Amino acid sequence: MLVGIGLLVGFVSLIAAFLLEGGHATALLEPTAALIVFGGTIGAVVVSSAAEDLKRLPGIFKTIFGKQKNDLAEQVLFFKELSFKTRKNGILSLEAELTTMNDKEDFVKKGLQLVVDGVEGQTVRNIMELQQEIISERHREGAALFEAAGGFAPTMGIIGTVMGLVHVLGNLSDPGSLGPKIAVAFIATLYGVASANLLWLPIAAKLKNMDKIEMKEKTLILEAILYIQEGVNPNTLSEKLKSFLNPKELAKLEQLDKGVQQ
Repeated sequence: MLVGIGLLVGFVSLIAAFLLEGGHATALLEPTAALIVFGGTIGAVVVSSAAEDLKRLPGIFKTIFGKQKNDLAEQVLFFKELSFKTRKNGILSLEAELTTMNDKEDFVKKGLQLVVDGVEGQTVRNIMELQQEIISERHREGAALFEAAGGFAPTMGIIGTVMGLVHVLGNLSDPGSLGPKIAVAFIATLYGVASANLLWLPIAAKLKNMDKIEMKEKTLILEAILYIQEGVNPNTLSEKLKSFLNPKELAKLEQLDKGVQQ
């Protein structure tokens, strides 16, 4: 939602500023310039990227424009309650929890399954940190696609402008039309620079930020799983995990905790 709003504000602001300067909206509509810039950018990204990365694009767009759910307060409460259960019923009672988890909780399931299987703590950490790195690397590869587009787009804009100027200079018989034709030629540069800085690069930055948030959550999950394996007191576990939370999340955790106790 916020991504769509941000893109809308950015492009509307550019168009509004152009209109306030006395320009006409139709002057910004140049299909040939759009074809050169966007078609050229997409082509360059396809050539420079691996097929597996390109296949993930639909999922990446769904992630960007979807709602990211990383509720650390709920995670802390979940693991606190899980700690109570395991201290009461033993580590093997975690198997019952595993059967109730969905596919979106694969990282949690994997970690808990290792604990149930009796894998040593340091080995659990090594396995889960490697899993984290693989996930993060996949995220970075997705962001790299949009960073590449952000690099290619301005260059394609310049190419479009040069092509337009070549066309203009090849038809100097009507000096009075040179101004409008040159202006049209520079629309390609505008498309290239605007798309790079309002679309491609911001999306890449968004994906990196989403990766940062998700890795923070996964680090919390890993530490919680290891605390449960060590048999840490549930209240101590909760206090240790609070270091991952910001003030707003801490306040939410306090409310959730009160609701559970009541």
